[in-house]
Amino acid sequence: MPETNPQQATASKREISARALVVLAVVAVLAYVADRISKILVVENLTLGQPVDVLGNLLQFHYVENPGAAFSLGSGSTWIFAIIAAVVAVFIIFFARRIRSTGWAVLFGLLLGGNLGNLTDRLTRPPGFGVGHVVDFLQVYGFPAIFNVADISIVSSMGLFILLTIRGVGLDGTRTPPKAKTSQPAADDESASSAQSPTDPA
Repeated sequence: MPETNPQQATASKREISARALVVLAVVAVLAYVADRISKILVVENLTLGQPVDVLGNLLQFHYVENPGAAFSLGSGSTWIFAIIAAVVAVFIIFFARRIRSTGWAVLFGLLLGGNLGNLTDRLTRPPGFGVGHVVDFLQVYGFPAIFNVADISIVSSMGLFILLTIRGVGLDGTRTPPKAKTSQPAADDESASSAQSPTDPA
């Protein structure tokens, strides 16, 4: 087999890593911009607390201000969620250089963009820095909470995490092969052969 040049292998890893970082950054920016633009349009054009039918009762725009986490969970602990969101964002930025899988890059890009979208609300909106209320406006029939584009990005990243984990895709892009099943009949035949006495008639 031809030998692999260590310099070429290192260059290839750097190229893959750079590509994953670009994917992560692009996805994060797109998720963040989509969230910010949607919230600006909602604040400027909708009335707080008044639902507007989009697809009948199936989908409504219902502008509310959420002091809690995603899907209005944990109201009253906004500053805690702001700190957690900041820590998550810093962790992703420092952890990103280890990612060489496009799938994982998309996952962390969605998580980072959505996380920064809601964090921006908590840092810039009333009633104050770190305790600002998040703009939520999407209401789906049968779903108990109102959410936003950032929440969709975060939940999508969790779904992608489950998918990549089930498929055995690692951060470096390699896939863990499924465990080979042991053939029971073959094992039984081997046991029978070993148990046969040398003095048994042919």
